[in-house]
Amino acid sequence: MKIKFCGAARQVTGSSHLITLDDGFKILLDCGLFQGKGKDTWTNNNKWWFNPKEIDCMILSHAHIDHCGRIPQLVKDGYKGPIYSTHATRSLCAIMLLDSAKIQERDVEWYNKKILRKKKRNRKGEATRRPLYTSEDVTPAMDHFVGYPYDKKFKIRDNVELEFRDAGHILGSASVTLTIKDGDKKTVVGFTGDVGRPNRPILRDPDLMDKVDYLICESTYGAKDHELPPEQSLNFLNVIKETCVEKKGKLIIPAFSVGRTQEIVYMMDKLEQAKKLPKLPVYVDSPLAVNATQVFGSHPECFDDKLNEYLLIDDDPFGFNSLKYIRRVDESKALNNSTEPAVIISSSGMMNAGRVRHHLYNNIEDPKNTFLIVGYCSPDTAGGMLRNGIEELKVFGDVLKVNAEIKIMDSFSAHADRQELIDFMDHQKGHVKKIFLVHGEHKSQKEFKKRLAQVGFDDVTIPDLGQEIKI
Repeated sequence: MKIKFCGAARQVTGSSHLITLDDGFKILLDCGLFQGKGKDTWTNNNKWWFNPKEIDCMILSHAHIDHCGRIPQLVKDGYKGPIYSTHATRSLCAIMLLDSAKIQERDVEWYNKKILRKKKRNRKGEATRRPLYTSEDVTPAMDHFVGYPYDKKFKIRDNVELEFRDAGHILGSASVTLTIKDGDKKTVVGFTGDVGRPNRPILRDPDLMDKVDYLICESTYGAKDHELPPEQSLNFLNVIKETCVEKKGKLIIPAFSVGRTQEIVYMMDKLEQAKKLPKLPVYVDSPLAVNATQVFGSHPECFDDKLNEYLLIDDDPFGFNSLKYIRRVDESKALNNSTEPAVIISSSGMMNAGRVRHHLYNNIEDPKNTFLIVGYCSPDTAGGMLRNGIEELKVFGDVLKVNAEIKIMDSFSAHADRQELIDFMDHQKGHVKKIFLVHGEHKSQKEFKKRLAQVGFDDVTIPDLGQEIKI
């Protein structure tokens, strides 16, 4: 069989890997959107490394857009087969993909207006763009989803068995194990998806995969270890006090609508229950986050024991008196006109789309404010540039001074760090024949590969985009 790496190869976006069996049966693992503002993003999102019509089935690890975001486009371009996922992933995709479609439509509309203005000015004939897909393409795509529970092996064809195990990354996230039989020969291929972290709030810890022969493994934080949870809660509270109480400013937290937002709200809920949270307004300014939080409440099968125990004393872990969820645009705009100290949680986490862009535009030049970055950001996004210490930032065509304080807390990340990934794979030692590192920046992957060799994993490969490897 062969594995072709069609995305998230030497980068953290666009997850997609194609397995072709010896008899030609094609299995697609993930179909994610390439995200960011780099010059190659549009090109990558308009190119397939395979023919969608030839794919026999697709398996989705979880509902983050860099893993599922091209599914409507895949179906639109001719894919006819099933899309296997967990039940919670299917529920989240129903809202995630619709939101993604609306972003596609808005981004293309903005780009085309920009190009038309430029044409009038310099007579260049740049081509206008069309959305990768629209809202009307989402429903047909969702019709292909087939939901399955964790820890249940089922056949996707006579000689191929699939099992999902809880990856502990976001609601419904799963690792994927494929057992492929060819006569008396059995080959087990594993795909980690995105591995979550042990001892994190809300979700259960990641379940270990069965031993596999070949492992496709994420490596987002393969070169870094996170801070410990007790330090995280204290540090977070200190940031709130310094910004909102001492400086009387706004604390703006760019956070992905699924997973990160709920974790931050849950942490603040516990601080409020303990009477440690300062009395100030807290806003979740993201319609998608509002919808996603409702989906969370529909899937308690994914909750860990601590959250289930907490529900006995607080039946709404994602809501407290000073918290307000915002859907309406006029309410979101009002936050930018307000001068009161507040915490604003808004998507997207990389600040490359969504309402947080407006909060960035209106608040980045005020030294009283703080932007708290709580996870990975692609280097070419606004979040990535702020992480790297940029002093000026172009937003909506205007160059703005970065006067606000920029703080980083990677401990909020839903991705396992270097040691957590090693722990997750440790039982594969001596059995796995080859590991393929994906979903990581190349520099981090090279450091992680070196560390894996030190702990006993010898055959580790970092595939390039479009590379096909026979196994």
